[in-house]
Parts: sequence; structure tokens; C-alpha cells
Amino acid sequence: MKLKITMSCAKINYSSINFALTDIYVPKIGDVALFEVVKIGKHKTIQLTDKRNATILEKDKILASFANRYATAQFEGYVPDEPTEILDILGAGGAIGIVKSKNAAFHDIEPTKLKLIGYAMNDENEVVNTIYNQTQRKKFRGEVPNNASVILSVGSTMDSGKTTTAAFLARGLKLNNKKVAFIKLTGTCYSKDKDLVFDCGADVSLDFVDAGYPSTYMITKPDLMDLYQTLLDQLIEFQPDFIVMEIADGLVQLETEELLMDKEFMKTINHIALSCGDSLAAFWGIDFLAKLGRNPSIIAGRFTMSPLLIEEVEKRVNIPVKTLEGLMDNSIIELVS
Repeated sequence: MKLKITMSCAKINYSSINFALTDIYVPKIGDVALFEVVKIGKHKTIQLTDKRNATILEKDKILASFANRYATAQFEGYVPDEPTEILDILGAGGAIGIVKSKNAAFHDIEPTKLKLIGYAMNDENEVVNTIYNQTQRKKFRGEVPNNASVILSVGSTMDSGKTTTAAFLARGLKLNNKKVAFIKLTGTCYSKDKDLVFDCGADVSLDFVDAGYPSTYMITKPDLMDLYQTLLDQLIEFQPDFIVMEIADGLVQLETEELLMDKEFMKTINHIALSCGDSLAAFWGIDFLAKLGRNPSIIAGRFTMSPLLIEEVEKRVNIPVKTLEGLMDNSIIELVS
């Protein structure tokens, strides 16, 4: 049976599989292992290293990595703190752990179950870890390549429209003849978001997986800051005019709030695009950012699908509200210059 290698393990190399470690080794985020599919649940496909979504069946063997996941609309899950044989697929990109909680929409749907078969080992007989496996870690310096203007795309919650806002904003900037890069700094491995922004016109599109992180949930703030600089430095050769950057989930998600409250991080941010699902979320999000001394330059997101919700917001705030079409019109360059 052909081995299915997930996106989380892209570009890593291993020399052998150690079957004896399964009972004694405590995994860490990024550790690579071989698993057998035991029972199909929510995830019926996984994303392979070529970005293809491959169907998985019971008894299939997959190579994936341990990771945590925070997803309010899906699963909350963690890397186990002891040797564990039966595990869950937390994300289709190959994030593996143990589900702690799930959205009520999945009340009758269990996670896809895997059996740990063995750990991938390198030539030094160490467990292969994806983090900075093929990339040099850079210490945070706060240096932005080409002094590009950084536009931060944040949202009131998961699925509020952050990525779509980032994608159409990138397209709007490209239509104004600007060189645009995209970074998704936090989240769980799956290439859909960065691919969307690239397809909409970004000259280059990166995410945390490009530094080897299968997920950023629960990593330390110094690690997040170094990850940010590492991805910024990967953009040096492209010399972008603008960097559109998304940080995942909602404003009060752990890593998102830490970054928004960090003065050194925010010194690198020139503009904020706030995406929201409804008008009340927009009002609260604006207030939340104002208490941090920041005002969004643009309000967008799922609520802009409704003319009535747009009207509710525009009556009460003086920040430009942009639909997808508005993100691409000529006025966008004036709001972020």
C-alpha cells in the first residue's frame, strides 16, 4: 500500500522508522511519525505534499506530525503528554493529537482515529522534527524587507472572513501595480488559505509551514516573534511594496491577542483590516483594538454580504467598510498608503 505523506511533512527526510519508541517516547509538536488509519470519522481526506486532497481508508498508512489545534468551529486538540497509541486527526494537513473538545456541529461525528506505528528517524537516530528542519531560524529584529507596508488581517472569530479579505485586498493592491506578499503567521497546516491569496494575485504567499510548524497553537511568544522574522526574511528577495498578513482565529485567541498586545510586533504593522461576521462583532472589534491604541483602516468580512448589516455599521462608525468589490477598487490604495 502506497504511503500517504501529509502536507505537514513536506520537504522533510527520514532514514528509518523506529517501532520501539511508541511505548516510551513522549512526542513534541512537529515530531514526525507513521500512523495507520483505524476508523474514518470527520476527516475522510488528507492533504498531501503536492497539495492534493487524498481519500484515506482504514488500514492506510500515513506520515504526519504531532501538533495542537485551536478551531472554534471544529476541534480543540493537543499533543499527548504521555506515550499514546490511538490518536486523532486534528487537521487535514496532517496535524495529529488528541481531541479535547469539538463544536456542537460535530456532536455525532467522531475524529478520524489513527494508530501510532513508529517514529521517523534521521541519520543520527533522532526523531525527525519538522520545525526549522529545512529553514534557518531568525531572531526577531523587527526588520521588514524593503520597508514594505504591512497590513494585518484580523477577525472577530474563526470564519469571519479574514483570509478572503486578505486575498481580495492583495488583488486590489496588484490592480494598483504594487508588488504584494502574503504571510499567514498563525494557524494549523493546510495550504488552502495561502493558495487563495496567491491565486488572487499575490506575488508570493507563505505561511508557518514554510518554517516547519504544523501548527502555531500553544507555541511561546518568543517562538512566534522569531517565526515572524523568519518568514519576513524569506521575502527579502521579492522586495514587496506591501505585505498582507493574516493571524488566525479571533481577536482573543491566545496567540492573536499576545501579538496584538506586543509593542515590538505592532511597530511593524502599518494598517489593520478587521473582518467580522456581523455588526455587533464589528463594534466590539473596533473597541477592542481602540483600547490597544489601534484603529482599523478597513472593516470587511462576512457581514458585508448583507447591505443591511453594512448600513448598520456605516451609521455608527467612520471607518471605511469594504465589500469584496470595494477591496479591489482604486480607492483601496489611498486607505493603506
